[in-house]
Amino acid sequence: MNRSAMWRMNAVRECAYEIIEAADIFNPANPELGRLPDGRECHSTRLVVMDETVEKIFGEKIRAYFELTGISVEYLTLPGGDDHKTIEQVLRVVSRLTEIGTDRVGTPPIVIGGGVVQDVVGLAASLYRRGIPYIRVPTTLLGQIDGSVSAKTGVNYEGCRNRLGTFAPPPRTLIDPALLATLPVRQVRSGLGEALKMALIKDPELFGILEQHGSRLVADRLQDPGARADGERPGATVIRRAITGMAEELQKNLWETELRRIVDYGHTFSPIVEMSALPELYHGEAVAMDCVFSAVLAARRGTLPMMQLTRIVATVNRIGLAPSHPMFGDVPTMLRALADTMRHRDGHQHLTLLRGIGETEFVNDVTDEEVAGAARVMAVLARDPHACVSELCATTPTTGAPPLVGAVR
Repeated sequence: MNRSAMWRMNAVRECAYEIIEAADIFNPANPELGRLPDGRECHSTRLVVMDETVEKIFGEKIRAYFELTGISVEYLTLPGGDDHKTIEQVLRVVSRLTEIGTDRVGTPPIVIGGGVVQDVVGLAASLYRRGIPYIRVPTTLLGQIDGSVSAKTGVNYEGCRNRLGTFAPPPRTLIDPALLATLPVRQVRSGLGEALKMALIKDPELFGILEQHGSRLVADRLQDPGARADGERPGATVIRRAITGMAEELQKNLWETELRRIVDYGHTFSPIVEMSALPELYHGEAVAMDCVFSAVLAARRGTLPMMQLTRIVATVNRIGLAPSHPMFGDVPTMLRALADTMRHRDGHQHLTLLRGIGETEFVNDVTDEEVAGAARVMAVLARDPHACVSELCATTPTTGAPPLVGAVR
């Protein structure tokens, strides 16, 4: 059939946003928390969203900040945790934005908290009036070094991690490393799981810091207490190098038009495990395990030197993270995880494997037998985190043996 008419639209939208390190963010003398993205004055009410942990620890200081600075705000407190990362929580935020009369541009909400509440509010802001600006203040290490740079929002749906989401970066994200001082040790370790990912894919110097100072970073919560003669500040260096590396990678492919992304390292097999084990595993814990699984795959292929695999597992242990979990040792689960990730990557594996610490390659030919062999190594590591991984890779068969743990479906 002949066309009688056709119109083609072609538009480009500029996107620019800032990640700002600002000390003492809840001090009324510091204007950053209340500042609008474009520097204008705000004469209407803004919504401040906190998660329950932030409300408990910082709630009084946050309320005092806005009272003393004369900024008109209303508050909403949401539960944290991945089991509350739902579309229902998004709608709660949307309803509150409507109740207080949020404008299209001039009254951007402020979200203060961990990754779950950041994603929930980000998704709500991207949907409200087809998109309004918002300000985020991440209070976890994971949120500061990973989520702070991302343009993505999302909630879990029907058992799938971040199945519903948008690309909607806020104009401003404020990073205050001092907020990490109140984190539980496990939260710090989880955040370092994402730092480990960044170190493995592109930053050997960052890996060296994690390798040398892993346990100290956790104990100090990256606060670098005390003066050092050499001026070294490993905590501050980890935060800044991790953010810098993430920013370099995301800026050149912000909208993920290119599906081959080295920052997806550690995120191929972990989503299925993380959601299946919910709430047993934190995100960074599952990512670290995925990093080890993928390193085992590379070592068994002969592309990653065994000595470097040994260093990776030792560093994970030094941080206090578990290198594996029984689900990573279950062959059907790992095959299902890869199949689900391939759908997210348009039918391709686009699997990032290490050729060395800080050096990667993309592959699309990993076989079921290779996945099974790596899973059997991981099953042993789940029982004995300090097992000699190089010996396991050399002696564990790829085929001919049943899975070492029961299938998880």
